[in-house]
Amino acid sequence: MIEKKINIRYEEYASVEEMSLEDQKMVAAALEAQKGSYSPYSQFQVGAALLLENGTVVKGANQENAAYPSGLCAERTAMFWASANYPDVAMDTLTIAGSDHGVLCESPASPCGACRQVMAEYQKKQGKPLKIILVGSKRIRKFFCVDDLLPFIFDSLKV
Repeated sequence: MIEKKINIRYEEYASVEEMSLEDQKMVAAALEAQKGSYSPYSQFQVGAALLLENGTVVKGANQENAAYPSGLCAERTAMFWASANYPDVAMDTLTIAGSDHGVLCESPASPCGACRQVMAEYQKKQGKPLKIILVGSKRIRKFFCVDDLLPFIFDSLKV
């Protein structure tokens, strides 16, 4: 047996004011994106803002449906739209904010496994890291690549 250890890298901020101006703008865009949430069942509004390498910011919001699981997470809404409309433009930073009944969560909402896997696929496709910012009212976390959120990324069935 060999014991191994995984290290991840991220920065944690107590407030948005500690962040770079570009990251502050992305946080504001993710908070704004929550307004597009359709979440009558969970009352959990998620907004995502995706900065593309060309400077375009794409917003997405979670969309629920009575025929669960027919809805879609904010992260995938933004990434799929960006890929469909800007297929050759790399994704730089994905910022995510979650609110419960209209109140921003104290701790950042973390993406589900399906969203993490989609992030990993786009990161692999573009051949460069996709940064992730998770926004909460008491702390904000910035990850420098998807691998830090999903260390054992599924990337093929090849052995």
